[in-house]
Amino acid sequence: MIRVGIVGGSGYTAGELIRLLLNHPDTTIEFVFSTSKAGEAITAVHKDLIGETDLTFCSRITPSVDVLFLCTGHGNSTEVLKQHTISEQTKIIDLSRDFRLSGQNRFGHRSFIYGLPELNKEAIKEGENIANPGCFATVIQLALLPLAHDSALTNDVHIHGITGATGAGSSLSDTTHFSWRANNVSVYKGLNHQHISEIQQSLNQLYSSFGNKLNFVPVRGNFSRGIFISAYTNYEGNLAEAQSLFTEFFKESPFVYHSHQSIYLKQVVNTNKCLLHLEKENGQLLITAAIDNLLKGASGQALQNMNLMFGLEEDAGLHLKPTHF
Repeated sequence: MIRVGIVGGSGYTAGELIRLLLNHPDTTIEFVFSTSKAGEAITAVHKDLIGETDLTFCSRITPSVDVLFLCTGHGNSTEVLKQHTISEQTKIIDLSRDFRLSGQNRFGHRSFIYGLPELNKEAIKEGENIANPGCFATVIQLALLPLAHDSALTNDVHIHGITGATGAGSSLSDTTHFSWRANNVSVYKGLNHQHISEIQQSLNQLYSSFGNKLNFVPVRGNFSRGIFISAYTNYEGNLAEAQSLFTEFFKESPFVYHSHQSIYLKQVVNTNKCLLHLEKENGQLLITAAIDNLLKGASGQALQNMNLMFGLEEDAGLHLKPTHF
């Protein structure tokens, strides 16, 4: 069994990760570390796990687990590694953005691989440390990487994306209260979202000369979870050629599905899937894509990376039914 530790165990992504690990055939949770909840039952915070576990949050990190998941806030993973001794044999999967960008992907002797399996699967299999991608970054990259791989991304890209309230984390703020979110939408970080840099980095990995603009407008949605994006750009080929391109690129990706029918958000909520749909109109290719921000956009992808790192089936523990109704 793979011995697992979790740091930062009280947030939404940690709750989903705990749920997945409890039902994974090859893992056992050694500890869930939380500075604010130490001594409390995990089910006191993650109430959906009542009857699933008797674990309590702890105040001490066991340094020698097989894999350590860092579910801390952005900027805090570096502090955890500074303040706690972690065995050199322990693999690390970081869900923050601390180590995602080249030039920022090292801590001491550790070097972090960008953990998008559909882009870096072979490197992840050999990796010791993984920087899990951001949620918006994941779905936007999956929508654009086939075009970059074919050197067909030759113009600016326009992207509109809407995300559920869980994307803002479990801490309350003015824009996460029900009275604000209900029957409401709003733009935030328009054209300046923090995930643009990692998207650009991955596109350049496949298509080094891509230097066009990624015009991304993120929107807060009035629902709990999920991301739905629409991206469009000029495309010289026809629709059939684009569809063939996407099908070929993702032929060995067990969670990415190219649909010939229009897609909608409920198809992916509570799953590790990404659904994609293509349309061609007036010289432009429109790509719509959807994921669950807490699973394929965070904890599900982290578990997918763990499976690859330990030589397991990539989809182990991730056969999940969507919350469709």
